[in-house]
Formats: sequence, structure tokens, C-alpha cells
Amino acid sequence: MKKVLYLVITVLMIMPNMNVNATTKDGLASDVVINNLTSGDTYDDGVDTFITGENPNNYIWYSGKLWRAVSVNNSAKTTKLVTQWNISAIPYDDDSSAFEGSHMEMWLNDTTVDGFLGNLRDYEKFIVTDAVWDATMDDTLLGSIIRPNGEATVTAPVGLLNMYEYQSSYHETTYSNGYLNNGLDWWTLTPYDSFYVRFFLDFGNADYHGPFTAIGVRPSINLKSNVKIVDGDGTVDNPYRLNGDNDTDLSGTLLSTRYSGEYIRFGNDENNLYRIVSHENGVGTKIVSAEPLKSSGNFVTSAFGSNITFSNSNTIGTFLNGDYLTSYVDSAYSNMIEDNTTWYLGTVGSGTSYKLAKYTDTNMSSTTSNTTNAKVGLLRSGELMSGQFERYAVKGGISGTGLTTDYWTLTPHSTSFVRYVHSSGNAHYNDPTNASGVRPSINLKSNVQIVNGAGTIDDPFTISDKITAPTPPDDNNSGDNTNEIENNPDTSDNFILYMCLSTFSIFAIVLLTLKIKKRNRLNLR
Repeated sequence: MKKVLYLVITVLMIMPNMNVNATTKDGLASDVVINNLTSGDTYDDGVDTFITGENPNNYIWYSGKLWRAVSVNNSAKTTKLVTQWNISAIPYDDDSSAFEGSHMEMWLNDTTVDGFLGNLRDYEKFIVTDAVWDATMDDTLLGSIIRPNGEATVTAPVGLLNMYEYQSSYHETTYSNGYLNNGLDWWTLTPYDSFYVRFFLDFGNADYHGPFTAIGVRPSINLKSNVKIVDGDGTVDNPYRLNGDNDTDLSGTLLSTRYSGEYIRFGNDENNLYRIVSHENGVGTKIVSAEPLKSSGNFVTSAFGSNITFSNSNTIGTFLNGDYLTSYVDSAYSNMIEDNTTWYLGTVGSGTSYKLAKYTDTNMSSTTSNTTNAKVGLLRSGELMSGQFERYAVKGGISGTGLTTDYWTLTPHSTSFVRYVHSSGNAHYNDPTNASGVRPSINLKSNVQIVNGAGTIDDPFTISDKITAPTPPDDNNSGDNTNEIENNPDTSDNFILYMCLSTFSIFAIVLLTLKIKKRNRLNLR
């Protein structure tokens, strides 16, 4: 009898403090992304444990972007991520293959209102800011590359994947079927020689090119060892969510407080999905259509104009500030748009810094005088979200998917050509009289607020300019209370186990009570 009583008391004491998960989908990111793999595998080279395979459940949603977990450092327990899609496309540099000091290093680590790092949510809280990126030169064929020796390293918060890391991701499969092949062209960190830089083609193989060409960019970061996963199962439809970036109940929150890449319902019919670009004007929110405009499932195309200068009266500008506003966006949405936005028309030639699309020089001392004013415009070449977000080539093959198309930017390449984003993720240039796709960009007013939604592709924000008394995001709702998350027994994963323990405890108490009553009756006799 004493043993039964002791067992009951023990169970009742430990239950409130237990952190039990049936699927173990929350915990340190470095543990969860490795231990919870239900597809794919791992490869441990003694320094890092790489996630490998064709489609492992290693998706993470952080700061408005979909990432893939690539590896976990065995000693530091940091987790390396890379974006699933090309966030932009820029020249690597003008005449050098070195990552240090390149246009690429600057773009990735730009903390201004336009910069990639500057638009990451609380990056000092989430990512390693003194990460070491190995950019050692290597001309070895893919499949025979050994781990780089650290001959050329750069310390920075954001970098790119190198050739070895890509190769390590497709153990037991092929490069064309590996999960890091996203069907687009994108730069790596690895120089081929002193001039050429290696990049990946849309079908997954490697090549090299001069740094002056604008090729797709997939930023890479390292999550700190204490960052925790609090939700999701790592699949593309339910990616892992990080503690501190898992907001709920954002109703009444100003859209201008949210993050680049988050999704918004805006516009009509098949063209009603947009993404946040930045908060360039300091008060509102710049957004862009999630993909080029469509009509009955087919991409809409337009000539840029008779010359390289965008305005509300050239061919594409007339469409955007006329038919687009009446046919693709109704008055309720149109009223949320700033009536007069300044669009920067600086030239970005081959090998030129992305900064010159907006500024007079790379020091960003002043903005370019080449501007125009209009309600609706386009993205600049090299701007956030000026990439491709679907596959151009089918996985495991070279044929096209039809999911992407070329689309115009408003940035001149020269006095004769205008920059456009190619279907495969590069940024080329073309005669303005030729036709390409159209991705409208607009600035929403400062009073636009969130009605509901989570800002993801499956649950985009719905917005309004009619809500009063906006409230800022609640830190508690973003999951910052670690103890509350770890010890909360009311999640669906813990429910069954807690019910079982509770039932056992009740049964034991009833049994103990019956035995006591029986003993009392015997004593009375």
C-alpha cells in the first residue's frame, strides 16, 4: 500500500514540470532539424553534420522567408540555413572573384532600409554575427571536392554556400535530385580562379562565370545555438517556426512593423498575392506582386517603352498607373496606395554595384537625381524580392516548368537596354521595345493595418486602412517566454500523454481509497 501511495504522489509531483512531446518537434534548432528527419539522411564529416537527400523535412520559416537547414556544427551547435529561393540577382563584383569586399558581401550584409541584413528580424538575437565563411578557391569537379582548408575566410553575419556544402547535401542521390537544387541559377561562395566565380545552373550542376554577370542570390545564415523551434514539422506546408518569430493574433498591427518577404492578400482574383519588400519611405510598406501578373493562368507581358526611362506615361508605366489600377486592383485596395511615390532610376551596368540603382555612389551619400514620380512602379535591379520564387527547371531534369517568366525591373543597364529578371533567376538586359512580364510594386500608406493572417503563403495577411486604435505586436505572442513554451502541457502533442498520466493517477487514488475502506471495515469487525 505504501508503494502505491508513493507512486501516485511521485506522478502527481512531476506532471506539472514535464516537457513531453509525442513528436519532439520543439526544442533547440540544432537538435530538431537532425533528430526529426523523416525523409533524407545525414552525413557527418567530423566537423559538421549535413542534411542530405532529395526532399528532407528541413524547411524553416524565418523573417518572411522560406529557408532550408543545411548543416549543424558538431561543436558550436549552430545551424546553417540557406533560402529556398533566389531573393535577388546581382553582379558578384566587377573584376574579382574574392568574396571579401565584393558587391555580394556588401549586398548580403547591408543593414540599411534596403539591405538584406537590415531587413532580417532581430538578427542579432537569431543569427551568428561573427560567422566564418570559407571562400577558398577550388576548381575541382563537383563530386570530387574536399572540405576547404580555410585558406580564404571572411567573418560576416551573412554569406553564401560554398561548393563543398552543396556537394555534401546530395549524398546517396544526384546533384540534380538533391534538395538544394531549386531549379534556378545562383552564386556560390567559391572562386574558380582569381577571376571566375562558381555558380549552380538550374538543373543542379556547377559552372563558373565572370563576376560582372548578375546571377541569383540565395543568402545563408547560421542560427545561434540557443535558438529554439516551437512549431511546425519541417515540411514545406508546415515549416519549422522559431521562438520569437512565431507571432499570433496580429489584428490591428501596423503593416509597417512587419518583415520583408511576408505575404499579403491584395488585389483581385488570380493576382491577389503580394509580398513585403521593405519600408523604404520610413512610414509605409513597399510591396510587390508575388509573381508576375497573369490573365487566365497565362503571364501578362508588356514592352517597357520606346526608351530606357520609366515614367507613368511610358508603355509599361501607362499600363501600371491605368488599366492595372482599374482591372487588377479595385478601389478598396487602390485607396491604400500612396498616390505619389519616388522611383529611383539609377543605372546598373555589368559589374556595377547594386547601390547605384538608387544612390549616386557606393558610399550611398545621396540618392540619384534620376527619378520619377508615380503611384505604381516596378522593383529596382538588385532590390529585395527581385528574384524568382518557383522552379525554372524540373527537378532531376532540364526541361522547363512554366512556373516562372522573365519580368522587367525599372533599372537601366545602359543608354540602350533595361534590366530584367530572367526566368532562371539571373538578371539580364534587353531592348525596352521587347516584351517581358510585369510585377507591380507600390507603397502602401502608413495607416494600413493587419486584420488577420500569419504572413505566410498559406495564411497571408489580410489588410485594411479602416481599423482604429492599432496595437503593436505582443512580444508574448511571438514566443519569447521560453519557460512558458517549454513547460506548457496544453499543446496537442502533449495532450494524450497527459491524459494517460492523469487517468493512471485517478485510478491509483481510487484503488488506494477502496483498499483503505476495506481495511477500515475489517478493523471495525
